[in-house]
Amino acid sequence: MKLLLIENDMEISEMLEDFLSREAFEVETAFDGEMACQKFFEGSYDLVLLDLMIPKLSGMEVMKKIREDSVVPIIILSAKDTELDKSLGLLLGADDYITKPFSVTEVLARIKANIRRTTQYLTFAEQPESLQLLKAGELTMNLDDYTVSKNGKKLDLTAKEFEILKLLMGNPKKVYTKEQIYSAVWKDYYMGDENAVNVHISRLRNKIENNARKPKYIITVWGIGYKLGENL
Repeated sequence: MKLLLIENDMEISEMLEDFLSREAFEVETAFDGEMACQKFFEGSYDLVLLDLMIPKLSGMEVMKKIREDSVVPIIILSAKDTELDKSLGLLLGADDYITKPFSVTEVLARIKANIRRTTQYLTFAEQPESLQLLKAGELTMNLDDYTVSKNGKKLDLTAKEFEILKLLMGNPKKVYTKEQIYSAVWKDYYMGDENAVNVHISRLRNKIENNARKPKYIITVWGIGYKLGENL
């Protein structure tokens, strides 16, 4: 597995590169935004570790450029730990957010979890089974190749966005609480952090709805959670 580590703190970069290399990852490093973009678009990576406070191009700018072309898992590494910073990072396309200071074992666990989810999607898509489709209104979800299209136009969803939509489209009459969505999609114990679910729902609506402020696909059931819209 090949990782792109974008971090301008040399001590942190060297520590992570050394640790992850010993865990059998191939690690490429970049120390500023311009170098990061050049390496990413010239290479092929399974995951990106991205510091927000980097020179030349900020981490947010780098993430925007990556998301224009790829849905590769991105984990933000940042000393910024406010809810606003986390929400902005997730809205712009990050799959995970780790605040500094952190332990290398935590970073390793998050990397493995994000790569495992991506690998599961690819493995499933390669199975020679009959075509499996979920449909709702103008949306079509292909469970064979893990793609979603709207009126025949492919939508670029991240792994978590796909799983949230799959959960709702696969169970169209069920209302899911935020805890149930988090447990099903993140495969982790719910600690009451509604922000991760809210941000991913918002980002998903921006991609699939005609008007994200008046959604017809992902409906909020106030005081409970979310469900797939009816009469699509």
